[in-house]
Amino acid sequence: MSDLSTDNTLRERTDVNKYWFWLLLGANRWVVAGGLAFLLFLVFMIWGVMKPVSLHSTMQSSDMVETVFAGLVGAIITGTTLVVTINQLVLSQEIGSLGSQRNRMDVTMDFRQNTDTLLGMMTPADPAAYLHALIETSEQRAKTLRDTLSETENQELYEKVDEYVTDLLENADHALDHLEDSDFGTFDVLSPALDYNYDQKMHDVRRLGMEYDDSLTDEERSAFRTLLEALTMYGPVREYIKDLYIQWALVKLSRAILYAAVISLTVAGGMVVFVDPTTFPGTFLGIESVLWVVSAAFAVSALPFLLFTSYILRLATLAKQTLSMGPLMLS
Repeated sequence: MSDLSTDNTLRERTDVNKYWFWLLLGANRWVVAGGLAFLLFLVFMIWGVMKPVSLHSTMQSSDMVETVFAGLVGAIITGTTLVVTINQLVLSQEIGSLGSQRNRMDVTMDFRQNTDTLLGMMTPADPAAYLHALIETSEQRAKTLRDTLSETENQELYEKVDEYVTDLLENADHALDHLEDSDFGTFDVLSPALDYNYDQKMHDVRRLGMEYDDSLTDEERSAFRTLLEALTMYGPVREYIKDLYIQWALVKLSRAILYAAVISLTVAGGMVVFVDPTTFPGTFLGIESVLWVVSAAFAVSALPFLLFTSYILRLATLAKQTLSMGPLMLS
């Protein structure tokens, strides 16, 4: 692949297995947590079946199961304090004096006036439409750059610009297709925004402009600058929407943990108080019934932690892939 051509998706550029990438970023977080819970249940069942001494006999001679679930009750209650910490992290950025709130508004409106000028229209309020408009503008200015250089005598420069613009348009079309009808609050908005490789395109257009600066006319230099301006404006907008998504996701995580904690606490507490060696006699599908119950109860009791794990996997991966802003490629 030429140094002016790049892959259209973040996954391809990072060379990560598509199933692992989907698990980290694309999959529904409740589905990931449910999958981890099922895996935990399955591992417990396998260990229980392979153990020489039955779980029923073990429960008669020790209070191992009661001790485990009693510990889980304490861990679940303690873990809910994490929800308070997460909410404080989110709310601390929203709580401030009147002056700080006015300053935030002024900065926001100043930036929107800049994008109004860039887009030639009022900046959309919807995040997906905002990104869509910026990508479309960079597409239009890339085409203008190619058209401007179509009559240049420097054939080498035109061929490189044509290759650059063709790749940018392919990347932009991919992002625009996936931004259609996407709603903020889901990863559907952020995923195509990350796929649009604006940082590499910024670097390439600057490199081409500087490399052939001596042979460019004023009109051609202006075409390079206007395209770079559009790409530069995209960077902070994407980062701002990414930050809003992270706050949104942390709030959703807080609520999810609270919901799951109520269920998990009920199950773990019930196992401590009501379950003994005589509660679930007999077998089911050839496996002792109490093993089914203990394994399922442990998986459900671990659900708050598994939800936390599933959300943090996405947010940590997202943070890693967007550590830099501008023409600095870390991967």
